[in-house]
Amino acid sequence: MESLVQETEKYVISYLNDNLDSKFVYHNLAHTQRVVGKVQELIESIKLDEPQKSHLLIAAWFHDTGFTKTIEGHEKESAKIASAFLKSQGASEDTIHVVSDIILATQMDLKPKNELEGLIRDADCAHVSSKKYDEYAALLRKEWELTKGKIISKPDWIQDNISFLTNHTFYSDIAARKWEKRKGQNLARLLQSQNKIKERTEKLKQKKAELSFKKKKMDLPERGIETMFRVALRNHITLSDIADTKANILLSVNAIIISLVLSNLVSKLDNPSNQYLIWPTAIFALFTLASIVLSVLATRPNVTRGKFTKEDVANKKVNLLFFGNFHKMKLDEFEWAMTEMMQDRDYLYSSLTKDLYFLGLVLNRKYGLLRLTYTVFMIGIVVSVICFAVAFQLSESNTLIDGANSLL
Repeated sequence: MESLVQETEKYVISYLNDNLDSKFVYHNLAHTQRVVGKVQELIESIKLDEPQKSHLLIAAWFHDTGFTKTIEGHEKESAKIASAFLKSQGASEDTIHVVSDIILATQMDLKPKNELEGLIRDADCAHVSSKKYDEYAALLRKEWELTKGKIISKPDWIQDNISFLTNHTFYSDIAARKWEKRKGQNLARLLQSQNKIKERTEKLKQKKAELSFKKKKMDLPERGIETMFRVALRNHITLSDIADTKANILLSVNAIIISLVLSNLVSKLDNPSNQYLIWPTAIFALFTLASIVLSVLATRPNVTRGKFTKEDVANKKVNLLFFGNFHKMKLDEFEWAMTEMMQDRDYLYSSLTKDLYFLGLVLNRKYGLLRLTYTVFMIGIVVSVICFAVAFQLSESNTLIDGANSLL
């Protein structure tokens, strides 16, 4: 019998490769091999005599060969093909009869009459417990579309699968022990997918209702909205100009101060009599330099990438009112994007709102740095004056002491 199983395998592989339509993307050789593998997995865990094992394996190899002839009633065609092959191999009538009955038991509307028929049914439906269940289900859905012209929507397909798994039963104890848990996990995942689709559908309905409500709702006065944005943006730009002016004033003042320090004080520090001025001058120059750096940071512009994609425009993610978002784009791309924005009032107002918001963030940074710059400048002036006063006082004291020592 073992040699008959081997001959069966060779014959079925060749037969399906030569005769099965490529539209059968699920019920193909790969599916047959999976079923045979599951049969082997089951018979290794239970006690069957060798003829029974061979009958099961032969039936597993032939059970879907009937798809080469027809879709409806393919089990009967599979049994005929198996019978013809077994006769050609000199198999007994009893073997042919048993194998045919096992193949016919794969009909979904029939209940298995014995253990062997239950095992073949469990192996044929073992995909319900596979980690790749979604992939196999997708192949079956595509096969129905190609062979039957049956197009099923995703929600309906998920519901069909839920119904199938809910009503499915393993006929052998060994299959139930091995695969029932994983089947439950697949069912739970399908239920989650169904719930997500329902949630998305509800959100879509809600969104449509909101859009309908907005259309019926009276439009806000355009002039009032435009005035609000114009005044707010003008105020922000004015404040930005004030911050830049203040920073430039501090920058100029500190530049003049450090120039005077370098030209007048530093040149005199090499004289031993003026060594008391080294530390006050260094402190003064350090605070002045810090004020210059902070003033530059307050006015330094931020460089942006200056590009956007059509997806950004479609998703309303890009603010086209700020040059930093489009300065590297081609003119025709920018014109297209602006046209899209002008045709969508919500997108336009959203861009104005973003422009106002980010301008506010820039102002916050500028005024924060400007406040810090004034603080550093003020502290530097006070500390420097104190240092110069202390240095002059110590210098005069040292001069008097030196004079007194010389008289003595």
